[in-house]
Amino acid sequence: MFLEVKKRGQLAIFVIIALVIAGAIIGYFLFKGSFGINNVNPELRGVFDYYTQCIKQETERALSIAGTQGGKVYVEDYAPGSEYAPFSSELNFLGFPVPYWYYVSGNGIIKENVPSKTGIEREVGRYVEENLGRCDFSNFYEQGFEIDLGNPSVNVKINDLSVDITVRSDLSVSKGEVSSRRTEHSVNIESKFGKFYGIAKNLYDKELEDSFLENYAVDVLRLYAPVDGVEIQCSPKIWKTREVIQELKQGLEANIGAVKFEGNYYSLNDEENKYFVVNQKVDENVNLIYSPDWPTRIEVYGEGVDSEIMVAEPIGNQEGLGIIGFCYIPYHFVYDLSFPVMFQITSGTEVFQFPVAVVVDKNLARNSIFSQFGEEPEVDVCKYKTSELSVNLYNINLNRVDANLSYICFSQQCSLGESKNGKFEGQAPTCLNGYLLARGEGYADKKELVSTNEENQIDLILDREYDIEVKINLDGKPINDNAMAVFTKDDGKSKSVFLPDVSKIKLSEGNYKIKVYVYSNSSINIPESRKTQCTDVPRSGILGIFGATKEQCVDIIIPGTKIDQVLIGGGQSEEFLLESEISKGKMDIFVSSIDKPKTIEELQNGYAIFEAQGLGVGFP
Repeated sequence: MFLEVKKRGQLAIFVIIALVIAGAIIGYFLFKGSFGINNVNPELRGVFDYYTQCIKQETERALSIAGTQGGKVYVEDYAPGSEYAPFSSELNFLGFPVPYWYYVSGNGIIKENVPSKTGIEREVGRYVEENLGRCDFSNFYEQGFEIDLGNPSVNVKINDLSVDITVRSDLSVSKGEVSSRRTEHSVNIESKFGKFYGIAKNLYDKELEDSFLENYAVDVLRLYAPVDGVEIQCSPKIWKTREVIQELKQGLEANIGAVKFEGNYYSLNDEENKYFVVNQKVDENVNLIYSPDWPTRIEVYGEGVDSEIMVAEPIGNQEGLGIIGFCYIPYHFVYDLSFPVMFQITSGTEVFQFPVAVVVDKNLARNSIFSQFGEEPEVDVCKYKTSELSVNLYNINLNRVDANLSYICFSQQCSLGESKNGKFEGQAPTCLNGYLLARGEGYADKKELVSTNEENQIDLILDREYDIEVKINLDGKPINDNAMAVFTKDDGKSKSVFLPDVSKIKLSEGNYKIKVYVYSNSSINIPESRKTQCTDVPRSGILGIFGATKEQCVDIIIPGTKIDQVLIGGGQSEEFLLESEISKGKMDIFVSSIDKPKTIEELQNGYAIFEAQGLGVGFP
């Protein structure tokens, strides 16, 4: 009996094995072609090879697009910039829209837009799915192949040195009596995309943490532009604003391009060039690019600054300051800089690039700003335009004019849009004591205090702005050199003429305080002098604790100097300039001379005379 049971068990095992073998044979014939390209009939392999190559080409194209566009295959949600912040959400680089990883929005809000690796994989997969339909099988159709291709589903995995693509798509191919079928297609591409992305993220994090670009920008600012300083002279020191800005841009272009990272992709020709090496190791080529043609904001603030010239006035030549014994010019200018920098990581033909905005505010690098004011505001005011606003725009003749409108609430400047036929109807953020700003072509900017939580209808009158050529006459004779005229309007804004370099300015109707200075060469020498200055300082020890002091004196040496230019004429007056006058485009200013000084005392007396002298204005 035991033997009989054993025989039955062996029989059952043989039956199971037979069924498995039969199932395997049936499965092979049913699904042959689904287990890899080696199982495809050799007569049909060309079709499957072509489809695999097509998958590879579309993936490489997607990776190339993502590499040139900061990791984004699809650039969406474009956000424009503004005059306050010239950056849009993307940088136009050789025709490619490259989204910023870090930028300042049009209303002054810090934005980050760093794509994740998973997000890049999804976008590459989406691109391949959408474009596999471009695979052209027409050559195979002409050869008599029958091809049936299903809708693809793509999965992408980005590794450091390769990219794996899996396409699930039913591809059936037949010709005559032969047929094959595959449902999954796998492709591996050699690519440094993943490695480049990792390097890019590390460099971006380094910039966020250390603000090394802002620090280089501050150094460029102090090297290429007047910021702080003192010079020994008695006539004003003058810089052309546009030239200063242009030199700053050129300095940024050269210095940003020289920045490198620790690695072996360059050689230092000079030990001093170590200044340009950032303490961040990389093992691929990394270049930084800035172009003066890119959106750049450079604003200069300070007394004596306007759109044409920057003036620093001397101290020591005014009446009552003879005790100083010499003239000197202290100057302090404040700058706001905002500009883009492109990071480029390259190897052969592969590129990964992304831009960031570099921000220097009031001569301070971004880290200093954030440590003082905190990170990005919690609320973007410009998103919440809940107050209805109606604005009527007129010129001084009450004719309607058009302008671009924006509203400033707290530190954010929100674009409202353009008026049409002198009328704007729209919405603005609800704000107490904000400013409505109107900028019309050919008109002076108009800034009006407006509380949108109370007012909803505003009338603005814009003043026409005219180009005026200014001529200065000394004792009735025209002069073309070493003369300066400063026009200061009631709102505190100044514009200046400096002959012979700057003779034209833009003025609108209004009340101005006008000052004119005429200078001449001089050879006044001030010899070196010494003076002793004494002050009371706390005593050391226990006596100092109870307020005891002692006299301590120091010798001060005032260096000798030569005064190259002195004031020989000028005057000042307050004038209301009518539009009918400035529209003529020419202005004559008449001033009287002052005896040319030969000593420092006479120089100071000359300034006293200047303060008392008037001037005349005419419009030929």
